[in-house]
Amino acid sequence: MASTVTSEPSKDSSAAPRPGYGSLLRTRGAWTFLLPGFAARQPFAMLTLSIVLLVQHTTGSYGAAGAAAAVTGVSMALFAPYSGRLADRHGQRAVLVPGVILHAVAALTLTALALADAPLWALFAAAVPTGASVPQVGPMVRARWGVKLKGSPLMSTAAAFESVTDELTFVVGPLLATALCTAVNPAAGLVTEASLTLVGGLLFAAQKSTQPSVADGGHARVKHASALSVPGVRVLIVTFLGIGSVFGGMQVSLAAYSESIGEPGLNGVLYGTFAAGNMLSGLVCGAIAWKAAPQHRLVVAYAALALTASGLWAAHSVLVLAGLGLLVGMCIAPALITGYTLVDGLVPAGARTEAFTWLTGAVALGQAAAVTVAGQLEDRLRTGAGFLVPLGGTLLALAVLLALRSRLVGSPRERTVARGVGHRVPVTVD
Repeated sequence: MASTVTSEPSKDSSAAPRPGYGSLLRTRGAWTFLLPGFAARQPFAMLTLSIVLLVQHTTGSYGAAGAAAAVTGVSMALFAPYSGRLADRHGQRAVLVPGVILHAVAALTLTALALADAPLWALFAAAVPTGASVPQVGPMVRARWGVKLKGSPLMSTAAAFESVTDELTFVVGPLLATALCTAVNPAAGLVTEASLTLVGGLLFAAQKSTQPSVADGGHARVKHASALSVPGVRVLIVTFLGIGSVFGGMQVSLAAYSESIGEPGLNGVLYGTFAAGNMLSGLVCGAIAWKAAPQHRLVVAYAALALTASGLWAAHSVLVLAGLGLLVGMCIAPALITGYTLVDGLVPAGARTEAFTWLTGAVALGQAAAVTVAGQLEDRLRTGAGFLVPLGGTLLALAVLLALRSRLVGSPRERTVARGVGHRVPVTVD
């Protein structure tokens, strides 16, 4: 299979240059979907925190705020895979355009209800379509890389680049949401999120030339073979649930801690430090030519994540909390990158957008459960009790990963041919 990267790899793999970000970004047509894709996914990092800050302001309860955010996350987790499946069948544009319009309307409705002191059940009712319509831009960008880099050793680099891009949004998003909600208006974060989703999503949908083609012959395969039927995908879903528990637990607990010391604006800085660690380690992971098998790397990275997350609940100062948050973030990126890389070897090309959305949905579901539990712990126990959620979530997921790690290796009929330098990148045989 021919690669779309402009430079031809050497026939001698030992003499070929190591895949890097420079080669990746020189891929023909990449920038046409990268820039609008970044704009479209930016609001995703703002949504949960904007809801938490708005609802906590109007109700005075972190439990209620966490519950409203959790409904949004659960709704997104349940509907995201169907969005991915529809994108595989009918094309990304057909799913994105109505989706972003619905999301903007639903998010603005949720904002108006919160400001009107509507009962909690009304907020829940508005949170359902808000979460269900969250555009799955990250999985769609990854699917476009899969088309552009078919058969290229740059696939692993692309997975790392996408993780870094995701984490950059989680550096900027919480800072922006916190600044808007605390310095402008409690509703400003969610209003901005809705506006950016609409504009960015429509710009991304307009890039028709780079979206994966929808072949008539592929409909039957996608229709009858869900990505969820692959055992390895189910294992990855559990591991990503644990990662979601870290995101959700950190968001609520850091907000509560910042409020308790009288510095609510510090929340964005602390969460940004956590996300910065994730982004920096993602950059390093993408620059390394790994020799270890990806399933082994996932176990090591996840064990490190569980270990560092276990110390969060005992932190009682800003500096210690920032340092631990940085370490936790540095352990998340390797796990995310490796998990997404494994999808390429486990799932047929016609179902990869769906597979990516299952993983994204798992993070959202884990985050939803975490903000609910962490919010209740913060309300009922001492400040910082919410940090017990990342501890429990990662340890449980690690236990499942260790027990079922053999399922992360494809079956003989799904064997792939490997090619590349240092790291063997799976290439599906047609």
